[in-house]
Amino acid sequence: MPRAVRERQMMDAAVQTFGQRGYRAASMDEIAELAGVSKPLVYLYLNSKEELFTACIRREAGALVAAVRAGVEPGAPADRQLWDGLRAFFTHAAEHPDGWAVLHNQARTHGEPFAAEVARMRTEIVSFVTYLIGAAAREADCDSELAEREVGGLAHALVGAAESLAVWGNETPGVTAKETAATLMNFAWAGLENLMNGRRWAPPSSRG
Repeated sequence: MPRAVRERQMMDAAVQTFGQRGYRAASMDEIAELAGVSKPLVYLYLNSKEELFTACIRREAGALVAAVRAGVEPGAPADRQLWDGLRAFFTHAAEHPDGWAVLHNQARTHGEPFAAEVARMRTEIVSFVTYLIGAAAREADCDSELAEREVGGLAHALVGAAESLAVWGNETPGVTAKETAATLMNFAWAGLENLMNGRRWAPPSSRG
């Protein structure tokens, strides 16, 4: 069997095992058995448990970022681009629950170097969302009114909400990725649209 195919089998087995059992509880024996290979072969191809887990994080992170980017049609209206990006994000998380568990639950809770790998993925997604919000501002001719820092803050808030909502969507029976995306779109776009149209919320003035 070609090396690339064998490696993919082992990585698939590792993602499933890490996602369902957790990094600490997962064993190389389990991964080898699920992949249908010997444990020495897993070590030969992927060296150590730590390196295998790191490789899983990188693969799943790359797949998620690629799915979000591929889901957005350049040149579409701003709300359509955001909607398509959110739907692609939630669809990927729902269709790859073990990969999402590796990224969101496991990698973040076991410190370095795993958390740094997830942070790189998150930075790339936030940058892409920052671009989408900036494009929406330009479409509404209000880009001069939104500071770069404010756009960045909005992108971080939206990505954070999406991550949290993906967990909720995957754990709530009967909820589809499209419904989850619509939930966040209804929550976020109403505020963004007001902002783009110059209707800002301001805290009440203090009294007395």
